[in-house]
Amino acid sequence: MKIVRTIAELELSGEVGLVPTMGALHDGHRSLFRAAGAENEVVVASLFVNPAQFDVAADLSSYPRGEERDAEIAAAEGVDVLFAPSADEMYPAGFSTWVDPGETGAEGTSRPGHFRGVATVCVKLFDIVQPRRAYFGQKDAQQAAVLRRVVRDLNLDVRIRLLPTVRDGDGLALSSRNVQLSKEERVEALALPRALARGAEAYTRGGDPVAATRSSFNGIPADYVELFEFDGLTILASALRVGNTRLIDNVLLKGELS
Repeated sequence: MKIVRTIAELELSGEVGLVPTMGALHDGHRSLFRAAGAENEVVVASLFVNPAQFDVAADLSSYPRGEERDAEIAAAEGVDVLFAPSADEMYPAGFSTWVDPGETGAEGTSRPGHFRGVATVCVKLFDIVQPRRAYFGQKDAQQAAVLRRVVRDLNLDVRIRLLPTVRDGDGLALSSRNVQLSKEERVEALALPRALARGAEAYTRGGDPVAATRSSFNGIPADYVELFEFDGLTILASALRVGNTRLIDNVLLKGELS
């Protein structure tokens, strides 16, 4: 595996699959690398903690990092190129052009400016890497919905692939932020997937999935509980803060990931 740190030295040929990441890799990322390897000739993983998508400075500074371990995981999963640029490489002096994705749903309302940062860095990565496909996990379905709209609106030649969420044995969706949870906070965090599961059960019975999810939190305040649709999918999503860690999750109620 080759580690590339500048745009100028990135040379690719063949059909490319891109897995954008901010590092702190886990089994969810591994599943994306494997899918990209099965569907493309070359796999590129980006490793870039994007400052533009953080609305709180403390959240950016505390985001878990570990490039050496990340590189080992990426190499073991068959990644061909690890693109690990600096912030100055992606946002050089005088940078002032941003991609405003417009409507971004409850997650965007909860994190003003977040999806502008996501859309901008992803459009830059699509232009730099020129992938045929880009891979994201279902946990970030709202992000994928925004990026699919950006790709359509800007006529970008890349397919946004969405793969199932990978979970730990206790049901918690894998996330780079999970390492920030204490033992007690992790137990509390299980309220999120459990509440969403009850919401999905209510939907199956013809009930109100949003109301069922909210009632299942048992007093734990959630940032939001939202039912949203895109590309034939119906998804129930929620977010809550456990200690200093903000977690997101969702369940697919209708449709098939693609």
